[in-house]
Amino acid sequence: MVVTFEPSQHRLAEDIYRLEAGEALLKDSPDNLIEVVGILASYGVVLDAYAKNLIYIAENQFLVFFNFFKYFNGEVTPKKLLRHWWHDRINYEYAEYTMRLMMWHGGGGLDAYLDTPQFEQAADKLIRAKFRRNPLMMGFHLVFEDFLIEHMRQMAYYKGLGEFWTIMSKIFLNLSDRYQKGEIQSVPDVVDHIEQGLVADANTPITYQVSLRGETYELIPESAGLTFLPDTAVPYVESIFFRGGPFPGLVSYNAQAYQIPAQQEEFAYGALHADVVATGTAGVPPTLLMQDMRHYLPDYLLDFYRQSGRGEGDLLVKICKSFQKSMFCVTTAGIRGLAPHSLDTEDLEQKRENRRYLEQWMDRILKTQLQSLNAEVE
Repeated sequence: MVVTFEPSQHRLAEDIYRLEAGEALLKDSPDNLIEVVGILASYGVVLDAYAKNLIYIAENQFLVFFNFFKYFNGEVTPKKLLRHWWHDRINYEYAEYTMRLMMWHGGGGLDAYLDTPQFEQAADKLIRAKFRRNPLMMGFHLVFEDFLIEHMRQMAYYKGLGEFWTIMSKIFLNLSDRYQKGEIQSVPDVVDHIEQGLVADANTPITYQVSLRGETYELIPESAGLTFLPDTAVPYVESIFFRGGPFPGLVSYNAQAYQIPAQQEEFAYGALHADVVATGTAGVPPTLLMQDMRHYLPDYLLDFYRQSGRGEGDLLVKICKSFQKSMFCVTTAGIRGLAPHSLDTEDLEQKRENRRYLEQWMDRILKTQLQSLNAEVE
């Protein structure tokens, strides 16, 4: 591929050139297009359910310590209870797993705001109002003042991730609609659609307020200035796409075994690094997500799976692989959207700045599964 200035010396120079040419990290092919659009159509449905439940918990189950019915979204019926016990339901546990992982890694404006005196004062006011007639809990709060405030920080992450996923669900479902209309015809088209969605909602405020006995408590007011792209989307990509967390049963947590990096920054267990063959293994949380998505696969994607490999015999692995491909498309959209200059700029100095920016990203991409996925297209 011809470039208009000095070639890159990076090991992933070919991928850099593709990005500069307006293409995606994931190579374009008919199979990749079907997999990415189809899996994002299913993921959009599941994300919408996850988001609604996270927001319900944040707004209605705050400071409830034995919330046995938190996955029911306020509607507890015998039929729903039986389906829950029979496990005929959405696996909301995965949404909570993701939320806790994102909170643990931190980063971004949301994480920073939750450590401010403003949030602590707002949380303290809510806690005192909630337990004003409960001397046991009020005494507990006075002795261990950080405990319940930390609980409210977690509730804020429920809300923040819920709002982030609400927007992403809308983007993915709209992508599916456009594909059905023939408007999406390539993997770069997918990336363009996602990028436009990210940019359009970049400044959507991230807020958190709850009602208690008729009074509203603003824990994250709009005046805090938290917005969708920098304060939830970027930390999500860092926490879930790249760092992730080691899965119980697959990696030893014993410090003397040295199987887990000592520093969080060195973690490489995220969606872009994952070995999809582990899907279905006990202790691998993404298996819950794959099980949820299998119920909402569009017919064209299910037919595609049936015609390859072992048909539906390894369906969860196939879903996980398609999902990983789709996350490289989301990552591409994020990289393009955050570039210092438009990637189609003709200004030579701006091109150089973009090149340095892309090479920094490629340092992160180097150890992911991208090369093995792209090798299948060659």
